[in-house]
Amino acid sequence: MNNSDLFENYLTTEKRVAENTRTSYLCDVNQYLRFIERKDITPLAADGDVITAYIEWLRKCGKSGSTLSRSVSALKCFYSFLRLKGEIDVNPVQNILLDKQERKLPEILSDDEIGRFFGQFAGLGGRTGFKCMRDHAMLELLYATGIRVSELVTLDFSDVNLDDGTLLCRGSSKVRIIPMYPMAVQALRDYIISARPFMIADNSSEPLFVNVSGERMSRQGFWKIVKSYQQKAGIRKDITPHMLRHSFAAHLLANGADLQSLQTMLGHSDISSTQVYSKVVSRELREVYQRSHPRAS
Repeated sequence: MNNSDLFENYLTTEKRVAENTRTSYLCDVNQYLRFIERKDITPLAADGDVITAYIEWLRKCGKSGSTLSRSVSALKCFYSFLRLKGEIDVNPVQNILLDKQERKLPEILSDDEIGRFFGQFAGLGGRTGFKCMRDHAMLELLYATGIRVSELVTLDFSDVNLDDGTLLCRGSSKVRIIPMYPMAVQALRDYIISARPFMIADNSSEPLFVNVSGERMSRQGFWKIVKSYQQKAGIRKDITPHMLRHSFAAHLLANGADLQSLQTMLGHSDISSTQVYSKVVSRELREVYQRSHPRAS
């Protein structure tokens, strides 16, 4: 195997990074390898100047600050891997520093938008088509638990406990049990009883959510589902599965949840990743104040 394949195996088996991180890192590293190949430089011969030139090239291509930061992180990880293999003595990325970028706050859905988005399923119960019941269950589950889309599509039938109203989520590094609100439990119950048995390829199939072919739902397939219901609801925001995760976190925090509990439910290893939602809530409250207070304008 070449270094790119070995690096992918390293990310999967040793670093145990999330699927999204692995995909992004591989994309970033392969782009870097193509860049230095055009300059007839091997990854083992590259130094800090080469890395700096690559980052400047990305900047000139209009890449955002967050993309630059992720690219540097990916290259640090790649060269740490090469150093572990004994192919280099010094990581050429270790002293690369980027200008501090102000972190963009996550965008969330308002209460009204949440109402319009999920209102499309109001009153349907189990009296609708299989696909609609599946879509409803997936969307309610995502907003009820705040799990990542990669975690959603890898759920198995045995991960749901309808009697307890809980979900067993196996993240990249930890297992967590997350409660679900009653409407999400009911949507899941409708799907599991009235739709899933007729959609799965065979009765021994483990995936909780399947596509029309009876196979496990893909991230891309679910992304299309979200977009479809965004358009039907007439919501202008570019709704993504991750926006529903952000909305879950911000709305829970705004209604009294503590940061430590929220950190556990989201599966964050660092509390600083969770604290950003405090800023989102503060921003939303300020906007409400400016719109609503009679002397604010």
